[in-house]
Amino acid sequence: MPSNDARTLLSAALPTIGVGAIAAVVSGVVAGGKGAIGGVVATVVTVLFMAGGLLVLQRTAKKLPHLFQAMGLLLYTTQILLLFVFLAVFKNTTLFHPRAFAFSLIATTLTWIGAQTVAHMKAKTLYVEPESSRQSERTTAS
Repeated sequence: MPSNDARTLLSAALPTIGVGAIAAVVSGVVAGGKGAIGGVVATVVTVLFMAGGLLVLQRTAKKLPHLFQAMGLLLYTTQILLLFVFLAVFKNTTLFHPRAFAFSLIATTLTWIGAQTVAHMKAKTLYVEPESSRQSERTTAS
């Protein structure tokens, strides 16, 4: 994984884990032990879904750069739909508090998206490959 991609992943994962820890503590205080478990599960689900999506997007950018933007839109739509499906499946679970899980999932997902956006804005990614100095010398000499 290139260092820029690793930096983006780390920049998004750390704030998400921090918000997830806060959500787990708040959920534990409000809903007890099952609330804390719901907050932790939501954090793990968010980090796994979003990190997996980022890795798929990086692989797509390398192999099929012309499909990068469309793949990004499809990926984010799919991730949100999968998160809703996950919420629906575990709606009536007794493993953890469903509301604590849902609110923690929303908070961590929004944190990931915001942190990833900030990381992309701060990244100094070249949009156009600069010409090498030899190529520019050849063009000016011609």
